[in-house]
Amino acid sequence: MKKYCLAVDLIDNPELIAEYENWHKKENAWPAVMKSITDSGIRNMEIYRTGSRLFMIMETDDSFSFERKASMDDTNQKVQEWEQLMWKFQQPLPWAKKGEKWILMDKIFQL
Repeated sequence: MKKYCLAVDLIDNPELIAEYENWHKKENAWPAVMKSITDSGIRNMEIYRTGSRLFMIMETDDSFSFERKASMDDTNQKVQEWEQLMWKFQQPLPWAKKGEKWILMDKIFQL
């Protein structure tokens, strides 16, 4: 099992943040998007928020790779619709490369 931590920012607007959180309630999850997550080898995913910054923790099995996940997502119409919808709420981190969304974080400490 591997663990990855990623970050992205939300647009700093209370109404948009509330709507984003509403889309991420379990009852509002899109089944096709949830299936794409688990089919890619992600076994657990959590998203946390402070202010307008989001922090994601992913725990994956050995079959997971970011390249494989991106390839799967590129051919999944529902995932593409979801990603387009989420860009209404999200904005890239200031240091993100063009087109980059969630940024992989470097682990700098472990107890």
